[in-house]
Amino acid sequence: MRAEALKSWLILIRAEGVGPVSVARLLAHFPDAEAALQAGRSGWRKAGLDGKAQAGLSAPDLSRVESDLDWLSGPRRTLVTIDDPRYPPLLRECDGAPPALFCQGDPDLLPLPQLAMVGARSATPQGIENAQAFAADLAGRGLVITSGLAMGIDGAAHRGALSVDGLTLAVCGTGLDRVYPAQHREMAHQIAQKGLLVSEFPPGTPGRPENFPRRNRIISGLSLGVLVVEAARESGSLITARMASEQGREVFAIPGSIHNPLARGCHGLIRQGAKLVESANDILEEIAPHIRIAQRPSASATAAAAIDPQHQDILDALGDDSLSVDQLVQRTGMPVAALSAALLALELEGHAAVVDGGQYQRLRRRQ
Repeated sequence: MRAEALKSWLILIRAEGVGPVSVARLLAHFPDAEAALQAGRSGWRKAGLDGKAQAGLSAPDLSRVESDLDWLSGPRRTLVTIDDPRYPPLLRECDGAPPALFCQGDPDLLPLPQLAMVGARSATPQGIENAQAFAADLAGRGLVITSGLAMGIDGAAHRGALSVDGLTLAVCGTGLDRVYPAQHREMAHQIAQKGLLVSEFPPGTPGRPENFPRRNRIISGLSLGVLVVEAARESGSLITARMASEQGREVFAIPGSIHNPLARGCHGLIRQGAKLVESANDILEEIAPHIRIAQRPSASATAAAAIDPQHQDILDALGDDSLSVDQLVQRTGMPVAALSAALLALELEGHAAVVDGGQYQRLRRRQ
């Protein structure tokens, strides 16, 4: 992004009284952020901005914008705006989608198939074990595991994905120059190196209570579905599940003991129509059609039956061997993120399977 365009976007994000709705109105009236800023009060008024938003745009805090630019100049840091092709299409469709996402790590993860995993901060040992096992299984099969970096289930989900060298994305309720909770600092560094940290909040934003419900709408908005592992009857995880339902996402819940208070939220979701899950396959069978649609938006029935040329290259690289993702990266030269998504598609289409040790094997069909 050009320097002036980036600065214009940062002014929009930082302006007092300007939120996602105001930015959407500006972009509906003007071709880009630079043109929107240059429109002045008369243009902002025509776009439907109120007096507070107009005042905020008239007097931007340029010192904070310069601080943002300094942060963005660091390695593996970028700002993905809503008009950027890399902006996740599922999130863009949501009401109140964030105008821009501060990213640290690999932004190519943003449009990949994701499953959100959420649950109690004070999770039971069984809940932690379940979250890690589901995350490891699903990440090992190519899904990006998305969560909120919190204690308990969130942290277990990220650890599970990292344990199999899978892809994981953490949506933060602070600026990305801070880690909340502090106990997850090392985990955040790992995710920044191997996956992606995301926040709609500029650097320097502390962990205010009101930030986390806003974060939750991004977690669900990025994902094809949300898996609730443990939750009390009144919890933030249930808010995320409700947001997911409103966004048209699948909602999954793991049942538990009737004597476990943290199972009651999951049982309530199941009574309301969430899918009860006992294995990763229960999730994959529900989201598989959405993954195929996302990967082949314009394919005809005839074309859908054929194998994508890139997928064929992966099958050729597999041959008759059982190979790990790292070995396939070496043979194909593909980035890990793209390779993981392609392997998931091949598995769902019945062309490949995961075998012992998390390796992939080609399935040869009889003619």
